[in-house]
Amino acid sequence: MERTPPKAIQKPHTLEIHGDKRIDPFFWMREKDSEEVKAYLEAENTYFKEEMSDHKDFQEALFQEMKSRIKENDNTVPYKYNGYWYITRYEIGKDYPIYTRKKESLEAEEEVLFDCNQMAKGHNYFHLRGINISEDNRFAAFGVDTLSRRQYQIQIKDLQTGEILPESIQNTTGASTWAKDNASLFYTRKDAVTLRSHSIYKHKRGAKVEEDVLVYEEIDETFNTFIYKSKSNAYLIIGSGSTMTSEYQILEADNPDGEFRMFQKRTRGLEYGISHFEDKFYIVTNKDNAVNFQLMETELSKTESIHWKTLIAHRDAVLLEDIDVFKDYLVVTERSNGLTQLQIRPWDANKKAYYLPFESNTYTAYSATNVDFDTHVLRYGYSSFTTPMSVIDFNMHTKEKVVMKEQEVLDANFDKTNYRSQRIWAEAEDGTQIPISMVHHKDTILKSDTPLLLYAYGAYGYTLDVYFSSSRLTLLNRGFVYAVAHVRGGEYLGRNWYETGKLFEKKNTFTDFVACSQHLIAQNYTSNQHLYAMGGSAGGLLMGVIANTHPQLFRGIVASVPFVDVVTTMLDESIPLTTGEYDEWGNPNQKAFYDYIKSYSPYDNICAQNYPHMFVTSGYHDSQVQYWEPTKWVAKLREANTADTKILYHCNMDTGHGGSSGRFEALKELAEEYTFLFCLEGISN
Repeated sequence: MERTPPKAIQKPHTLEIHGDKRIDPFFWMREKDSEEVKAYLEAENTYFKEEMSDHKDFQEALFQEMKSRIKENDNTVPYKYNGYWYITRYEIGKDYPIYTRKKESLEAEEEVLFDCNQMAKGHNYFHLRGINISEDNRFAAFGVDTLSRRQYQIQIKDLQTGEILPESIQNTTGASTWAKDNASLFYTRKDAVTLRSHSIYKHKRGAKVEEDVLVYEEIDETFNTFIYKSKSNAYLIIGSGSTMTSEYQILEADNPDGEFRMFQKRTRGLEYGISHFEDKFYIVTNKDNAVNFQLMETELSKTESIHWKTLIAHRDAVLLEDIDVFKDYLVVTERSNGLTQLQIRPWDANKKAYYLPFESNTYTAYSATNVDFDTHVLRYGYSSFTTPMSVIDFNMHTKEKVVMKEQEVLDANFDKTNYRSQRIWAEAEDGTQIPISMVHHKDTILKSDTPLLLYAYGAYGYTLDVYFSSSRLTLLNRGFVYAVAHVRGGEYLGRNWYETGKLFEKKNTFTDFVACSQHLIAQNYTSNQHLYAMGGSAGGLLMGVIANTHPQLFRGIVASVPFVDVVTTMLDESIPLTTGEYDEWGNPNQKAFYDYIKSYSPYDNICAQNYPHMFVTSGYHDSQVQYWEPTKWVAKLREANTADTKILYHCNMDTGHGGSSGRFEALKELAEEYTFLFCLEGISN
């Protein structure tokens, strides 16, 4: 049945800067609470629902298939902290986690801290974060968001009585930290309009919220601020950060009413992070042009950078990402040739450092929950495209490892040896080699009519590590290849990989993805009739660009909460994230950046041409990419599209940037995306 998508009313609005005029016919869609906007979104959602209804049974079957692989009555590997074992578990048929603990022994009686299933009742969206236990183990601070706009309400629970204390702190990040007095709670508030994390407050348990003390206010609109406690529990630490600059202040945790003192004042371009252990601070930093970062140390009383001494020098081919400090060992997380490595370095100079052995070239490994200094056991996570996630305890002294848990896949036909993964390289426009990680079923023959889904992100230095997904088996078992293009803008191949994918080199992200797509076609892994692209948020920007520049390369594109109206958004300082991201995208108030951003901004470069099939999503309460960006984009795309292709759009009226909050509701959204892809391939079961 042929249906007609809704047609948006055009109300030309002139936007002018630097002597350049842009006419936006859909600018009116940003009037969020207007009946006209709501009516249009409802019309879009009705059209979407009707289009998807043709495949309702198939979509439901996909959802049930993916859900059936998940162990519903599951729990995390327990970890011990301050005399208690902490465990998160799930129950059959329930969407949300249950946070629990047991005193001293895993055989002790379970104490339920928070049952999110009960707390979520009556809410279309629910998210709890920032559980923070006081050192006397009696009080738990926690943050709750029921709107999906990442504006959390912090409350305190008396774990002895089960009572939720009356004080309620609004408009926070949800994170907080206790001082050693078990009464002083430090937290971060957000600006009500821009949602920038801009101030640190101190709350005294039992006092009125109106009496909370402003401890620090970040006045630079390009910075966000936050507070946490060191792993040693000795220091409260206020951090401020922008895209390329860091600053920290410290205060002894047993002196909550004291004055924070500067660790090292901000210097543009200087990035650093700090860890405390015994009589030293350890600093991961790019000081002295250490592009891939180095590790330095300093005395407690001499924290300025002039006193920092090198412990691990900068290496051109190795990105130093993080450290974990233990009593007898230092664990360093590094990235070399795109792959994560965990280096174990004994503090004893007479003992040699070594790396944990990983065999695949398509895996991810990371240091997990390691809260104790005085242990020889490192807990880390490991996964690959073909290996379910494992949590492993590794004895750094004996080098023995114990797999504490491997993700269960509840599918009698699942066998990880049935899947193949590899990493190949494509040549970019400028000759740079771009890695592509791929996985497929062993019975899938790679040829021109093989369907292939290529995913990418490429921004903020965020690296897309490969990982196992039981839901992805639904794609692979039906003959799809899944691939990740590690384009510039992330840090897959080091810090320069990021630096050459932002600001005036942002277009490298887009041309890298195109090069990967062309390479896959040229090498006969697929063809343009069977190649699909997918990305979300900043990755959705990438989708918008390639839809304009190379629409002929793709059969279909999936763009989730896409950042597509780049010029208008980056010129609007009232929108969340704008001012803090000038160092990522550039400030279009400056003409050079304006011209460059406008030259690729998806919304500004739509033209009359044949566009591929597209599946676009947004969240009405999205705080990162406002709903009107994808809404306007879709309306304008439909006006320009000269092909007989479908552009489907769904705005979830109950959620924000991350989509649905329940683990099964999220699977329903994934089933919609898979249905879109399968139907284009003629796969119906």
